[in-house]
Amino acid sequence: MSHPPAPPRPLFSPARQRAQRDRLAALMPGADFLAPIIAETLLDRLSMVTRAFPRALLIGAHDAALAAHLRAGGSEVTILEAGPRLAARAGAIEGEADAIDLPFASFDLIVWPGGLDAVNDVPGALVRLRALLAPDGLLLGALVGDGSLPRLRRAVTAEGVRPIARLHPQIDLAAMGNLLQRTGFALPVVDVDALTVRYGDLFTLVRDLRASGLSSRLAPAPPPLTRDEVVHAATAFLEQADPDGRVAETFRLIHFSGWAPHPDQPKPARRGSGGASLAEALKRGV
Repeated sequence: MSHPPAPPRPLFSPARQRAQRDRLAALMPGADFLAPIIAETLLDRLSMVTRAFPRALLIGAHDAALAAHLRAGGSEVTILEAGPRLAARAGAIEGEADAIDLPFASFDLIVWPGGLDAVNDVPGALVRLRALLAPDGLLLGALVGDGSLPRLRRAVTAEGVRPIARLHPQIDLAAMGNLLQRTGFALPVVDVDALTVRYGDLFTLVRDLRASGLSSRLAPAPPPLTRDEVVHAATAFLEQADPDGRVAETFRLIHFSGWAPHPDQPKPARRGSGGASLAEALKRGV
């Protein structure tokens, strides 16, 4: 008798994610340089919307300023957080985005400022969020996407470093748009901003990644670099420096939005017409 195939091994470790998220709770204010940048871009996009969102879900409790901005805009904010310590500190619901279990149509707005690219079931997470939105509700988020950290990727695959996967696979612009369409969102819009940060050494970049919750969550965890491998990787990183000795590393921030369908929504532009834009998709009133 044949047996059903075993489920695929999870790409990411939820336990590692919870531990990483809880480490953010112990950081000094301002250690995460990326969070306020992402928050500003999301709030800027939200400011284009000409309607109110009385009930909002924020995924991630590490940016208290973002939650405060949403509340100041008139939203009652519920927070979902994977890290137990961080969740307790923020009064958040503890849980994973791809396993969230809340009543359908509970929110008018869901804001996800990073992390979609590190859940095991990306389509499943989006389907769940789509179900949580009331009709004409908005999902607005960002992630560090395809093409990010090219110099770090070269450094950790340099000669003298074991060829082991250490960095996450990345979601690209087209894939994100297709995911939103496949999971039932109306008027999906995806765009990208490139952010360049210059580093004097590999270790400062790694410190920033840890402070931004961007460390590896791969399962199983890759073996740590040996001392010799660290030297090879650090040298390979600095070999990519500009004449002033600093390395220009790139973060490509993919922003995405999609609406829960509603009969009164405008029809999307014909596929391939180039008529969709973030401003037009967000500047909607009721």
